[in-house]
Amino acid sequence: MWQILARRELRPFAIIWCGQLSSLVGSALTGFALGVWLFQRTGAVTDLALNALCTTLPMALLSPLAGALVDHHDRRTLMIASDCLAATVTLAIAFLALGGRLATWHVYAFTVLISALNVLHGPAYLATVSLLVPKEHLGRTSGMTSLAYAASSTVAPALGGALVVTVGLAGVIVIDLATFVLATVSLLVVSIPRLSTAGQAARSSYWHDVAAGWRYIAARPGLLWMTLYFAALNLAEGMSNVLRVPLVLSFAPPTALGAVMSAAGLGGLAGSFLMSTWGGPRRRVHGVLAFTALAGLFMVVAALRPSVLLLGIAYAGRYVCGPLFSGCATAIQQSVVAPGMQGRVFAVGSAVRGATLTLVYLAAGPLADGVFEPLMIVGGALSGSAGALIGVGPGRGIALLMGLLGLVTMGVALAGRLSRRLYRIEEELLDAARPQASDAAQVTAEGAVRAAEV
Repeated sequence: MWQILARRELRPFAIIWCGQLSSLVGSALTGFALGVWLFQRTGAVTDLALNALCTTLPMALLSPLAGALVDHHDRRTLMIASDCLAATVTLAIAFLALGGRLATWHVYAFTVLISALNVLHGPAYLATVSLLVPKEHLGRTSGMTSLAYAASSTVAPALGGALVVTVGLAGVIVIDLATFVLATVSLLVVSIPRLSTAGQAARSSYWHDVAAGWRYIAARPGLLWMTLYFAALNLAEGMSNVLRVPLVLSFAPPTALGAVMSAAGLGGLAGSFLMSTWGGPRRRVHGVLAFTALAGLFMVVAALRPSVLLLGIAYAGRYVCGPLFSGCATAIQQSVVAPGMQGRVFAVGSAVRGATLTLVYLAAGPLADGVFEPLMIVGGALSGSAGALIGVGPGRGIALLMGLLGLVTMGVALAGRLSRRLYRIEEELLDAARPQASDAAQVTAEGAVRAAEV
């Protein structure tokens, strides 16, 4: 990975990536600290679930609008504006915390605003990468993006717990503000290609283009199949994440939950590092399908026995697979989608993810507690059949649901393999020419990509 970062042609990406890594860690620290504050104040899991919904709803509702903004305006300007607005909102929370005036609704409002700004920042960043990076390195840079997210989710709980005790909520937020500065500076010192938007207004109105991402995907069956593929996958994967906490705590203490979550985080780091080093198979769709199926297998393994060791291995294995199949999918989209449409196409993915996760958060509790747990109690309807395989009692209904989700995930991978459109997406859509980083002068008003001397 470090050899890739040292390559001269990847230096602009490396500078931006380092800034984004620091910002992700800072934001994760603030999110962790606010979650601790919220639970300590109310003691209600419902409040934490509501805060999670505040994260996904903007993703579902605002992503198409954000995609149109990304493809109509300078992407660096949008990322800098997003970071500056996020820093302003974070500063307001810091003042409220220092003054002892922070309330529950402030946290919800903060989460909604930050999530809305991330909806704009995410597609802008992903669409920028394809202009900065030669095609042969897109798989590795996708892995590095996953590595940044995995590192933030792994570092934040461990570091955040210590910081909350030593410097308090306000101190954690100040650290987050410093990371926003680093992210903004990294964007300012790099020259990023600008796609020409001349004539766009004449061809279509801005509001008409909000739906252009959906139309672009619908007109290309391979992309449509990939969107449906990940919609189904998000439902299964998202619900398995929600089930992790009650599944472990049904038979083990909270310390065991911490161990399982740490194993999952380390798995995510390992998968991201592997993707950034390897770059995925030559035909990246093979990576999407194979690692999806393997992730489903690990979910089935997690359902077999109430064992902390088994769950740790299963979740670590599943989280190794995540960056690999998602990194391959991102690299495919960056390769086959026209540069002027990438913001809107990535925004469609964010909207689908937000919608499916919202359904997951609403359905997981009633489905697990009201349907599957009663089936697997002693004397339950499935205690003599499924119970003979995975056991009966508290948590075994959740385990059964987990196993079924694993089978669904494997079925999604099989359906993807049987779909000619998805399986041949790279061959059929690669002719949608994407300018290479070496050809950036043809699509930029700023000239060739170059890093400022630092």
